[in-house]
Amino acid sequence: MGSCVVGCKVRSHNRRGKKLDNGLSFYCFPAWKQNEGSRVSNVTKRRRMAWISAIRSTDIHFADIPRSLKVCSRHFHSGKPAYEMDESHPDWAPALHLGHSEVTATVSDRHARRQHRHHLRESEGGGHNDQNIMNEDERDGVQEDAEEEGYRDQAEAAVEEEEYRETTETDQLAAERLRIECQELRSELNKLKMDEEFFKDNTEKVQYYTGLPCFAILFSMFTTVKPFLPVAKKLSQFQMVLLTLIRLRLDLPIQHLSHIFNVSRSTLSATFADTIDVLYARLAPLLYWPERHCLQATMPPQVLQAFGKRVAIIVDCFEIRTEGPSNLMAHAQSFSHYKGTQTMKYLIGITPQGLISFISKGWGGRASDMHITENCGLLNKLLRGDVVLADRGFNIKDSMGMMCAEVKIPAFTKRRCQLDVKDVEDTRAIAPLRIHVERVIGSLRNKCTLLHNTMPISLLLPCKDEECTLLDKIVNVCCILVNMCPSVVVRPDETEKCAC
Repeated sequence: MGSCVVGCKVRSHNRRGKKLDNGLSFYCFPAWKQNEGSRVSNVTKRRRMAWISAIRSTDIHFADIPRSLKVCSRHFHSGKPAYEMDESHPDWAPALHLGHSEVTATVSDRHARRQHRHHLRESEGGGHNDQNIMNEDERDGVQEDAEEEGYRDQAEAAVEEEEYRETTETDQLAAERLRIECQELRSELNKLKMDEEFFKDNTEKVQYYTGLPCFAILFSMFTTVKPFLPVAKKLSQFQMVLLTLIRLRLDLPIQHLSHIFNVSRSTLSATFADTIDVLYARLAPLLYWPERHCLQATMPPQVLQAFGKRVAIIVDCFEIRTEGPSNLMAHAQSFSHYKGTQTMKYLIGITPQGLISFISKGWGGRASDMHITENCGLLNKLLRGDVVLADRGFNIKDSMGMMCAEVKIPAFTKRRCQLDVKDVEDTRAIAPLRIHVERVIGSLRNKCTLLHNTMPISLLLPCKDEECTLLDKIVNVCCILVNMCPSVVVRPDETEKCAC
């Protein structure tokens, strides 16, 4: 059941599938017989291509012609296709009513001449007639050879055109598959690559790898330090900041980080040190001593009830374990009786709101809290009437008195059985507030787990042309990162932001 592929408005069957008696017959496209010898294969291939070339439809392809595509008998001289091996027959391919006039008309003439000569040989005899027929055969043979060669050239050109079209379509499909595959691979690679796109719109990743609250703060910090970062061949500037934050945050080994960022250990160590220098220098304004009116304007209610608006800072010390130096004097100075090992001790001060406003340079673990307080420069920042909250180890009333300031520490029993009522009340007022500095120290250690590690001696050596060590810079950067996070002491909705 079907219709003529040329476009004739005739059908072989009606809509119910019943064959119509319209005097027309329909013929399928000839098959390419590849298993009956080379000559049959070549002839049938040329015939199939000749049909395709005669029909001239862009939807018909040599390799895929459905049996539903048929040609009606109107397009053949005799009303049906000729024998497939008789290439000279005019009905070897469709030639009539095709909608174009480029099919050669000499095919039928040549066939007629052959049939005429064949009848002459059968009906007439004699040398003269035979000689004339032979001469005519020679002339017609030359003409037929030329026509046949031109016809074969036309068929071969059609075959080459079809093969080129099929090859082009195959190449286009292959190119499209490769393009899609490249896009998928690039998408998978971007998911694994540690860059801006890896963290964008993913707060959970930012908090886990860097400790910062969100990507906006991370990118703002990167934008601030980007002009001052060195240019590396294998690492982008964002990756330089990122690997530094990851090492501070997760304390991953250098070997592991070098595999993640595909760089050598020496390159990663040098990048870490260079980035710490830039962060220490360019983010220093985030670690500052607030003005008195700013402190008073944002003083938490519990501090106001106990001490009014006079509290300027809450101080304490924390220690970081280090390797033991070979020098005996340095070994003795760095030994901490409290930790039982070599440490570096830092004095940290926070505002009543929980902001880290002071961090000292590193001191040997043997140094007392009082000694560090008197020599780290903290006293020079105090104003007349300021109150400092501290632990019992900070017995610095005399030093504070010289600065016209006051220190509040929990009371001692001093060989008494119990404290006085006034001392008990004062201690109860100090203890809940002084505990905030310990909470901030805990937050500092949790956000920057590198501080839990034992620091190598190389970090304790003074930096070139500077008095501070690389460990001092690391501790400062860690404090700055904590200041970029919400306060653990006062929630944002509990106090108004300072307008200064």
